[in-house]
Amino acid sequence: MRHSSSIKSGFKMFLTAFSLLLACGQSIASTEVNGVKFEDTAKVGGKELKLNGAGMRVKAAFFKLYVAGLYLPEKKTTTADILALSGPKRVQIVMQREISSEDFGDAFMKGLNDNSDKAEKSKLVNQTVLFGELFASVPSLKKGDILLLDFTPGTGMQSFLNGKQVGQTIPEPLFFNAVLKIWLGDRAVDSTLKERLLGDKG
Repeated sequence: MRHSSSIKSGFKMFLTAFSLLLACGQSIASTEVNGVKFEDTAKVGGKELKLNGAGMRVKAAFFKLYVAGLYLPEKKTTTADILALSGPKRVQIVMQREISSEDFGDAFMKGLNDNSDKAEKSKLVNQTVLFGELFASVPSLKKGDILLLDFTPGTGMQSFLNGKQVGQTIPEPLFFNAVLKIWLGDRAVDSTLKERLLGDKG
């Protein structure tokens, strides 16, 4: 009986140790940028996505605006491959300083215009107006705020600020690709951030 009891006790200790190892493994399975942790996986539209890359958006060499992470169904290293990839996608943005929604929205719109040709712009006029309304509904973005831009096939792009949907759902897949090109296009807002989102760890 004592022998059986000691086996059970040893087995319990093993399970406890194994659980702790799993917990440690889960905590390690993340990427950190300026103190912000991006988990290696995220669920969008019921599908598990992988963190493709994450980095810092810096303006004027030293103003840290936000950190961003890109989640995809599978890892890709070129803009063309990412834009052609089917399935859900996510851009996660965590603010590093307070900024008015007007300034943030202006920066987004500039990024859209800089990385879309005339034909794309004409197709996306209505969607761009809807996207602009998102920023009109929020006075400002504060340090630590989390903005998620999620695309789900059949639904479209939804924006969530700190877990609450803001703005309207934008169904056009082409529009989400235009948003992605803000960071991944030929005239991306931050070339270093582009490299990080494409998986270059630097």
